[in-house]
Amino acid sequence: MSNTDIVRDFARVSPSLVEQASKYQAAILADVNGRRGAMHGRIQALRPRMKLAGPALTIDVRPGDNLMIHAAMALAQPGDILVIDGKADQTAALMGTIMMTACRKLGIAGVVIDGAVRDSLELDEMDFPVFSVGTNPNGPTKQVAGRIGHPVTVGGVVVHSGDFVIADADGVMVVERERLESLLPLAAKKVADENARIAAIAEGKTGATWLAAALVNAGVLQPGEAL
Repeated sequence: MSNTDIVRDFARVSPSLVEQASKYQAAILADVNGRRGAMHGRIQALRPRMKLAGPALTIDVRPGDNLMIHAAMALAQPGDILVIDGKADQTAALMGTIMMTACRKLGIAGVVIDGAVRDSLELDEMDFPVFSVGTNPNGPTKQVAGRIGHPVTVGGVVVHSGDFVIADADGVMVVERERLESLLPLAAKKVADENARIAAIAEGKTGATWLAAALVNAGVLQPGEAL
């Protein structure tokens, strides 16, 4: 493995932007990001209450081998989220209680794995944010080279180290580092608009104002026709 396989220095989304963006649901940011950046639904919170937000530290591993995850943990900065391309493999767990305990001690904010974990009951008790494709009792090998800090594809989404990652019960959402700040005003407006819509529904205004035009545009209704 050459030194170029490990990228140690990269720009991270700033702590202030992480703090501002973390108050939004992953779904809100997905909507204002043009419905892009949401990982495949196979990657889910180990427990629905788990949430995380922070800059990505990307890791590329061979299926079932966690050597490079150990290396990345040694390089991670407090607040980082390990984003691991495990190739959606579910035949062996890449991480468990011991590694997650070390992650917490190191200040790592959470873990997103396109692969499996184990010790799920203990991880539940730890309440450390873990997002994975499920669990498997098999342990991993620690033998195969991989890469750290390079772009990876996790759950169908390209992730660069330093990008913003936010995850909750709905799944995992990634926003490019350079794009996040521009989305925050849009997210605030989206929340305000949705709150206003919910308030209108509570008053009995359940009909969507856009529905008739959309049905005409889709050819379901003729112009001037109503439901």
